[in-house]
Amino acid sequence: MATIEAFTADAAAPSLSVQRVDKRYPNGTIALEDVRLAIEPGEFVSLLGPSGCGKSTLLKMFAGIETPTHGHMRWWGQPFGTVGSPGRRMSMVFQEATLMPWATVADNVRLPLDLAHVPRREADARVAAALDGVGLARFGNALPRELSGGMQMRASLARALVTEPDLLLLDEPFGALDEFTRNRLDSDLRALWQRRGMTVVFVTHSIYEAVYLSGRVVVMQARPGRIIADVPIDGPLKRDEAYRVSAPFMQHCKTLSELITDAHRASFANEETGVQS
Repeated sequence: MATIEAFTADAAAPSLSVQRVDKRYPNGTIALEDVRLAIEPGEFVSLLGPSGCGKSTLLKMFAGIETPTHGHMRWWGQPFGTVGSPGRRMSMVFQEATLMPWATVADNVRLPLDLAHVPRREADARVAAALDGVGLARFGNALPRELSGGMQMRASLARALVTEPDLLLLDEPFGALDEFTRNRLDSDLRALWQRRGMTVVFVTHSIYEAVYLSGRVVVMQARPGRIIADVPIDGPLKRDEAYRVSAPFMQHCKTLSELITDAHRASFANEETGVQS
């Protein structure tokens, strides 16, 4: 989990704006090429694509962990790295829960507030609210090893939410979980997004997960990483198990599956013609 205090925002500007962004590593690998994307406040957007297409690299750029080689990126209309007050907050959840094994769940969740020197009484109240929001109200005194994998990811999500972020970035957080647990956490995450009204960017390899969660799915192609499609998902605001087997859900999955198949073919064709990955 990473938490970044951003800057005084332009309420009319996109939460994230990326213009002609490239990322090239010193060894010549082109991770991203000519990426252009805008994500509006309150959207839930998934980044979908094959391994090596630059999804996680782009997400890390959104978090300020990586920097582009070329191009421009803005948070709420301001250059990345600008700091102001009252500002906007951003949190990131990684693929692993990354909890401190010696600390209780509550202590893990409170960590970003402790680092920000939030008074203990206020911090404890916010921790309790965050744990309740992810269904772990009774597990604040437990150690991470006493939790299942799904519960550990809930704790990691609570640690990100305790800062009350305007922007939540998630790098395939449920990918290692069984399908039942993953579906349950997807539903819980979407409900949290609806309640809080934050902007969410979610990286996934799962077409079904992307369709269930998102209002838009951005499809990426590898070698080099680039955006090849931006697909709106016109599902109901409130989604449940019935939506997962509905005709509109299946049609969106079919459309995305065809796009991903085309992306794979293009990536392999680039390899054969000597385009660097």
